[in-house]
Amino acid sequence: MLEGAYAEAVFMHERVRPIPIMPQETSGLTLGTESFFRYSNKDSDYPTLTIAEPLYDGHGDVIAPGHYELALSDMRDYLILLQSKRPRAIIPVFKLEEDAKEKERLNDKDYKKELKREAKAREKTNKKRAKAGQPPDEPQVYMEAVMQYVRDGDYYLLKYEHGTLKAWGAFKG
Repeated sequence: MLEGAYAEAVFMHERVRPIPIMPQETSGLTLGTESFFRYSNKDSDYPTLTIAEPLYDGHGDVIAPGHYELALSDMRDYLILLQSKRPRAIIPVFKLEEDAKEKERLNDKDYKKELKREAKAREKTNKKRAKAGQPPDEPQVYMEAVMQYVRDGDYYLLKYEHGTLKAWGAFKG
C-alpha cells in the first residue's frame, strides 16, 4: 500500500510530471474506445510532405508548418500542395521522369500472372475483412514527397514520386 501511494505521489509531483497521468482523453474520446478499422479514414492517394518551418513568398503569403499532400496535376506540369484536400500552393514542374524499366516489368507476362494470383488472394482476404466490418485491402503504391532548401539559388526543391512517375518542382523561398 505504501509503495503505491509513494509512487503515485512521486509521479504526480509538478516537477516530475506536469501533466497528470489520468484521465487521458483526446478529442472527447477516452483511450481504448476508438475503433481503428471500421471508422478509420482511407489512406491518402498522394504522398505526404511535412513542412517544419513557415514558408514565405515574395507577396507576404505564408504556408504554415504542418502535414501536406503533394499531388501532380493531370497535365503533369504542376505540383499541387494540398491541405485537407484544399490547394495551398501550385508549383511548376521543371523535370518529369517515367521509369521505362518499371513499365517493361509491368508488361511482363510472368509478372501479370503473379499479379492475378495476388488479386485472387486479396479478393479472398477482402471477403473475410468484409464479414468483420473492415475496409478492403488495396494494393500499395510507392509514394514519396521530399522538400529541401538549396542555399546556392535560395529556393526550395520538391521531389514527387508516385509509382513509376517522378517529378521535380522548385519555388523561391
